[in-house]
Amino acid sequence: MAREPHSETRPGGISTRVMEITVALVFLALGSLVVYDSLRLGMRWVGDGPQAGYFPFYIGLIICIASLVTLAQALFGRIARQDTTFVTWIPLRRVLSVLIPAGLFVLGVELIGIYVSAALYIAAFMIWLGGYKWPKSLAVGLSVSVTMFLMFEMWFKVPLYKGAYNPLSLIGF
Repeated sequence: MAREPHSETRPGGISTRVMEITVALVFLALGSLVVYDSLRLGMRWVGDGPQAGYFPFYIGLIICIASLVTLAQALFGRIARQDTTFVTWIPLRRVLSVLIPAGLFVLGVELIGIYVSAALYIAAFMIWLGGYKWPKSLAVGLSVSVTMFLMFEMWFKVPLYKGAYNPLSLIGF
């Protein structure tokens, strides 16, 4: 069966316009937060110089103006008339499969420290993305963390962050 030339389906994904609008709104919110807090701190030039919020106020204002220009272009300009795909679902899924665990690793470092988080992160990546069996993955994750611990804590005498809940305290560290 022959395909008609105009019946090709576009791969699904997120459009460039949606991403432009999203980024503009995020930066507008961040710029507005900077402006708001600068007003709280004081953004005037007084007799002895600028107040604490003087420079952040103008930086936040520039960010807000740039965000509004970007938002207007995305809504009414060239990008609004184009129908281009920013990213399709498969590459986005691949990026998120690394980005989300990395974010969880950062949260884990804050809660349970770098040593335990690194062991779990390495083992999870080896199992999930590498396809290794869990005993080998746990062995590699633990050996990397033990090596890091010995190197920093024992040899260099530089303690790394052990987390708010410090699970290593159970074994005396």
